[in-house]
Amino acid sequence: MDRLEAISTFAAVAEAGGFSAASRRLGVPLATVSRKVSELEAHLGAQLLTRSTRKVALTEIGQQFLAACRRVLDELGEAERLASGEYEAPRGELVVSAPHGLGSLYLGPIVTEFLVAYPEIDIDLRLTDRIVNLLEDQVDVALRVQHLPDSSLIAVKLGEISHVVCASAAYLAAHGTPRTVADLSRHQCVTFTALGAPREWTFREKGGTTRVPVKSRLSVTSAAAAASAAAAGIGLTRLLCYQVSQAIADKQLTLVLRQNEPEPLPVSLVYPNGRLVPRKLKAFIDFVVPRLKEKLIFDP
Repeated sequence: MDRLEAISTFAAVAEAGGFSAASRRLGVPLATVSRKVSELEAHLGAQLLTRSTRKVALTEIGQQFLAACRRVLDELGEAERLASGEYEAPRGELVVSAPHGLGSLYLGPIVTEFLVAYPEIDIDLRLTDRIVNLLEDQVDVALRVQHLPDSSLIAVKLGEISHVVCASAAYLAAHGTPRTVADLSRHQCVTFTALGAPREWTFREKGGTTRVPVKSRLSVTSAAAAASAAAAGIGLTRLLCYQVSQAIADKQLTLVLRQNEPEPLPVSLVYPNGRLVPRKLKAFIDFVVPRLKEKLIFDP
């Protein structure tokens, strides 16, 4: 039995949550995956996984063994990258994850600049609003818009983004400017469904948060469409600040209810904590961080 191969296979099964998923990820037959894990359990004299028709789960000893295996595999990966020269020159492929909106609008153009500056680095940019697991999804660095839980990841804060309410000057002149969240009951709204319940907005009020029902005259799945409709005078809209920053700068939209905006969300780049950082990753972070910080400044 090749113990390293068996350990890698076991880790893949545990991280993928099943033998079939691990088989697809590793590109080897399902029977081979099952056999290698069984051989490893026989060698150890311990059951690492409990199997059912739907899924597998780690036993208590399996959880402890997996943690140790991950340390071994991480150390081996670092040793291989060191030997191959990955730490000496910025080269190779980087897998980068980012939310759709922020990734398309801001990170995408910066990545293009980066590729011009570093011709020996390739980037796999994955835009998804799902919070990816860097280890399981084999992602090198991710852009996160959230309060980060304590973890082993290294986080570099880039700035903050806020939920803002705005409307066109023409709409406010015709319908009045809301001064409190209670005023929203008499206003028409354009709602962006990706930000939560389309007929309810969250605000900060009296030291806490409050949910306010709104009349959604138009509900859309695109932030750009919501901003465009609001600029056309259809009603108030609530979006993330970066999604309307240009329209505000161009005076197509005016901010209202600033005092009731919810607590801003931090924007960070996160990557695994390792003793050595590959040069390609360090180059990416050094290039991206100052540029994204500049773009995330919201000062209407």
